[in-house]
Amino acid sequence: MKRKINSVLIALTVVTACSHKESISSIEFKADEQSSVAEWKGSAPTHFHEGAFKVSGTLQTDGNGTITGGDFTIPIASISNIDLTNEAEREALLNHLKSPDFFNMAMHPDARFHITKAEPYKSAGSAANTLITGDFTMVGQTHPIQIPATVTWNRQKVSAEGSFKLNRLQWGMNSYNDPGQQLYILPDVAIKLKLHLNKSGS
Repeated sequence: MKRKINSVLIALTVVTACSHKESISSIEFKADEQSSVAEWKGSAPTHFHEGAFKVSGTLQTDGNGTITGGDFTIPIASISNIDLTNEAEREALLNHLKSPDFFNMAMHPDARFHITKAEPYKSAGSAANTLITGDFTMVGQTHPIQIPATVTWNRQKVSAEGSFKLNRLQWGMNSYNDPGQQLYILPDVAIKLKLHLNKSGS
């Protein structure tokens, strides 16, 4: 009887230790909303506009700094423009981008990114060390994307920067897509993601 009790105690100790190890090995980080941005650049054959969105959300890593998950939100209302100096022109552009011609903010106020995988990455001429794969939701549609990113990590902070191109047509953003019309906007939008995250609760 005593041997059985000891066996049960040993098993409980092992389970408790494993659970404790799992809990301390998973670290969550929260985006600093003042410095985390998704910069954008949209182009036509003769001109371009550029600006940024704010980004909020959380990232999970294991105890070695490997990304294990994450969810981020991009509020469309946070869109800004940096190339236009005339305030009325800037406001007109931003209102147009929020309209049904583009982001349709009234129906789809947020874009979202859900990380499904992160793996080591190396490419000649690139400083990126991580390939982040995830599902990107915009204008009511979700499609997978991959982002080569430079990720730095410690137990208190994470930073991640990555550049990629997003084909707006894939998400049904089809306005001004005829090269024969007076205003033609190229399908690809250049995105530069800059995330700065702090350990949750710190």
